[in-house]
Order: sequence, then C-alpha cells, then structure tokens
Amino acid sequence: MRLSVDHRTTYRFSSPQARLTQLLRLIPDGTHDQSVASWNLHVDCDARLRHGRDGFGNRTTMLYVEGPIESIEIAVSGEVLTHSSNGVVHGAHEPLPPAVFLRATPLTTPDADIAAFASAIPEGDPITRLHALNLAVHRRFALDRGRAVAGRSAIAAFSQGAASPRDMAQVFITAARVLDVPARYVSGYSPVCAVGAGRPAPHGWAEAYVAGLGWVAFDPCTGLSADEAYARVAVALDSAGAAPVAGSRLGEGEEMLDVDLHVDRSGQ
Repeated sequence: MRLSVDHRTTYRFSSPQARLTQLLRLIPDGTHDQSVASWNLHVDCDARLRHGRDGFGNRTTMLYVEGPIESIEIAVSGEVLTHSSNGVVHGAHEPLPPAVFLRATPLTTPDADIAAFASAIPEGDPITRLHALNLAVHRRFALDRGRAVAGRSAIAAFSQGAASPRDMAQVFITAARVLDVPARYVSGYSPVCAVGAGRPAPHGWAEAYVAGLGWVAFDPCTGLSADEAYARVAVALDSAGAAPVAGSRLGEGEEMLDVDLHVDRSGQ
C-alpha cells in the first residue's frame, strides 16, 4: 500500500519568542514492512536542524530557532510503501531489550480498576490473550474524534466513556504490562479512525512483545492488529516519549497550536 502524508504543525505566539528548541519525531524509518519512498521536512523560518536518534532508536531532529519569533510552521510530507505482515514488526531498529517496556510511567501506571480489567481477560496463549485485550479496550470506549487531551494518563482515560486513539493505546499498554507483557506506544500515520480527509493529530497505537513472534502491533481504535494502512514513526514507553513535536520556548505570552494532517492510501 502507498500512504501519502501531509502533516503541518503551526505554533503562533501572543508575544514574540526569543528562542525555540524543539525535538521532532517526524521521520519514519525503513523496516522490512515499510519503505520510505520520499520524505521532506520543512520549517518556514531560519532554523538549525540536527538529525540523530533517541534512546528508543527513533529518528529525531533537533530544531533550534533564534527570535524574535511570532509563529513557526513545521511541515512534513512524503510517501511510505507498506506491506502486509499480520501486525508483526520485522526489521525495526531495536536498541533495547523487550523487558524495558515492562516499566510503568506516570501516564501508564495502573490502578485497581485497570488491573481488574486486565486480569479479567481469559487466559490462553499469549497472542490470543492480547487480541482479546485489544478487543476489550476497543469495546469499552466510544471513539473521541477530537484532539487528545495533553498529558492524560491511562487512569484518567479509563474513567471516561469516550477515548481518543492515543488514550486507548495507553490503556492497552498499561493493561498488557499488568499481564507481564512488554508493551509500548507507537506514533505514526494512518487513515483509520479518521473523519473525512483529515484528522487533528497523528495516529497512535500499541505494540506488545510475544516470544517467538517479536513485536506485534495492536490498535484498540479498531480492535484489530495494525496492517499495511499504518506507517510507524516512533515508539516509547508512553505517548509523551513518542510525541511528534516536543520542546521549549523562551519568551512571554500564550502559545496557540494548529495541526493539519491528511493521510491518503492507494494500491501500490
């Protein structure tokens, strides 16, 4: 499948900023299951860019801008070719052992309700139980199609009747770890769970580690494994660690964020 992506993030400031420093996770990596046919990163002002990788193996770009800055647009566009793999991830850059992804974070710490929810999933072989967990998370929530609430934990999301794809993924990750399964958050691009041609943010789903198979992708938004309609960009212990844009600014005033994203798919 060919996925075409146009993703624009615009920051506007009520007062000019003296300096911006941003960590971008906006460049997908090639694996056995996806090939990056073309990809462009553009910033609409004079900026210094430094490319590298973070501790999870994600491709990163450090962006430095000296002010005064009233607004900045960060845009990526390109095409990714994907192949069916039944959700199993092959050939990804993996600098860390799976056991690292058993570690809880403030966003993925379980409470008694999540622990009970996870423990109620019938026992069975690991992959069957994970599919059952994925479907259980999918059925628990109505889909919130708005922009995800920044910093919302799995505990906070679990108490709601509706959840964003990011919230559902974090609930799945938290519950999987209760079952002693390494699990991680994935940010990337997919047209699933979108309304119309655009969506308010990149998509988020989960991967869980199964001995003998490796990392397997699960999307509670659909209740299914991720397929060739997904382009993975970054992984981390939670959504904060895989955020497409994160950083700091030096200056007074308010910050306004606008995100425009279009993902189209076609046969190869």
